[in-house]
Amino acid sequence: MSGAFIDKTRITVKAGKGGDGAIAFHREKYIAAGGPDGGDGGKGGSIIFTVDDNMSTLMDFRYKHKFTAGNGMNGSGKRCNGKDGETLYIKVPRGTVVRDTESGAIMHDMSSGENWVAAKGGRGGWGNMHFATPTRQVPRFAKPGLEGESHELTLELKLLADVGLVGFPNVGKSTLLSVVSKAHPKIADYHFTTLYPNLGVVYVDEGRSFVMADIPGLIEGASSGAGLGYDFLRHVDRCRLLVHVVDVSGSEGRDPVEDFDLINSELKKYSEELSERKQIVIGNKTDLLGDDRTNIEKLKEHVEAAGYDFLEISAVAHLNVTDLIHKCAALLETIPVPEPFEADYVAPEPELGSADDVVIEHFDDIWTVEGPWMQRLCANVNFSDYESLMFFNRALKNSGVYGRLEEMGIQNGDTVSIYDLMFEYTD
Repeated sequence: MSGAFIDKTRITVKAGKGGDGAIAFHREKYIAAGGPDGGDGGKGGSIIFTVDDNMSTLMDFRYKHKFTAGNGMNGSGKRCNGKDGETLYIKVPRGTVVRDTESGAIMHDMSSGENWVAAKGGRGGWGNMHFATPTRQVPRFAKPGLEGESHELTLELKLLADVGLVGFPNVGKSTLLSVVSKAHPKIADYHFTTLYPNLGVVYVDEGRSFVMADIPGLIEGASSGAGLGYDFLRHVDRCRLLVHVVDVSGSEGRDPVEDFDLINSELKKYSEELSERKQIVIGNKTDLLGDDRTNIEKLKEHVEAAGYDFLEISAVAHLNVTDLIHKCAALLETIPVPEPFEADYVAPEPELGSADDVVIEHFDDIWTVEGPWMQRLCANVNFSDYESLMFFNRALKNSGVYGRLEEMGIQNGDTVSIYDLMFEYTD
């Protein structure tokens, strides 16, 4: 792949940890018992993806692969809460698909332009002012902040073009793009001149335009990784209309019909849906035909029999290029804009059965239960849903947490504090 175009990369994102709650007591001259006044820790900063329409590649991620948001500050006395950690915004090109690296599942499609929270910052811990009751007037404990979320992500750029030019290498796609738009792709008489996709805006008339992409030339076997095709077939996914460019000049001794069938076969192997996309077939380099029109007539008959529209052009001589532009514009008015890819990522269930990492502490009549295992469990429970709450209750019982509390002497009516959840214990 060319160093100038990066369309797939892996990164690690980690949100900030929440600040710890403070243990403090109000001290003021002439006031004997001011009570607890430890403030809460600040929330950890989140990682948020945002679309930057000035970006066209993932080049910014070539050398930087780890992104960390700011931690929340600890709480302090006088009921002062800690400052929230700084949120980190990561800019990506429109059309970037974010996947979970391990499963390959789609987490979000950055096509709509809306911001997306990739990793939530950890909640700040409660200060000791939250734990004062008529019977517990001097709570000498507070809660630590929670760790922020972290993910291993794969960013995959799928270009947002209306029309995609497909075909074998050296059939004239780059030349056609340079003629119909102001794009300046590299053009030469050797295969794989185009090493990465080029985009150009095609102006039809006042107030009408569309984006055309010159996709690197496909070859037989592209769908299974041969040549450059596999890396760039993903960019065709977004194109509403395909313009299939075929060299009919015979200058390289190729059979246009065979070329047409091979490219369509590769598209179908890559995606059944893609093979059914609306397609205009153009016979290019007609300026080199001379008097022998055998190739173009054979291709036209084959293409039209398969149900495709056919147009003969010469990009170099600008022959019928305007007709192609208007035909594309007319078809695009009838083809809906593709919907963003649906997220199919499912967060893994917490592994139950071991509670060795759970820390249980006892302060007066309150019991705190915390640890990474417990934090993962809480993150997957909806406490406003009865069935989810029953799942949480069974998880604590099956993992031995309740058993440990009983061994340590918990009594009916004691308070159990698990992060932001507090409940009265009953056996």
